[in-house]
Amino acid sequence: MTQPPLTPPADTIELRWEVIRTCFWMRDQLGYFIGTWGSVSVRLEDGFLVTPSRMKFEEIKPEDLVVVDWEANVRRGHRPPTTDVELHRQVLLQRPDLGALIHSHSPWASVCACSHGSIPVLTDDMAAVIGGEVRATRYVPAGRDRELAEAAREAIGPDACAVLLANHGVVAGGRDLGEAVVAAQIVERGAMIFVQSEALGGATPISEQHWRGERIRYLESPPKLEPSPPPPARPSPVPQATQEPPT
Repeated sequence: MTQPPLTPPADTIELRWEVIRTCFWMRDQLGYFIGTWGSVSVRLEDGFLVTPSRMKFEEIKPEDLVVVDWEANVRRGHRPPTTDVELHRQVLLQRPDLGALIHSHSPWASVCACSHGSIPVLTDDMAAVIGGEVRATRYVPAGRDRELAEAAREAIGPDACAVLLANHGVVAGGRDLGEAVVAAQIVERGAMIFVQSEALGGATPISEQHWRGERIRYLESPPKLEPSPPPPARPSPVPQATQEPPT
């Protein structure tokens, strides 16, 4: 189900604060990030904005986020990007319909990732927001970041907005950051339902005809998804959205 490319947002201070708040939300409210294990990216006009490497979220300021272009060059920023940068780059290149990605280690999705199987479409919200079964990559040993990124790019396919990283975790995306947060939660819920339904004799997936119909309806008139993540623990005053970040 190929979707048209998105029109990316501008790189503003407000967007950068939204990325930082999302990191806190994923760690403190959802428990999908552990320490600094987890990363966020947002597609921009000239590449993508991504979280920095090995910084505590409490220490990250808007200027610490990094802009990387599609050739993997740092365009703006004084920090090294996350070690997941190639993963974000490859998936965003493969799926121009996605505007934001979250790489996490949410528990139930990680269970499914360790099985190397797919999470089928089991619920209406998964049909609408995820749009297809969530497939797993082949196993890639730790440290082979480029190979893992290539495996994710191969596995995600044209339909689902998420992919399982074998024996590792999950990447979930959406047209914007709010939708990506919701997608990460729906993948986690779908994984939990799938694992537990197997104990009852097996899950019965929604047929492709019906999940495709649900996905089309959602894309044509989506609800406004607002996860409302809390501010950082020590927030600084947020400049106006029209202000551009320092280069």
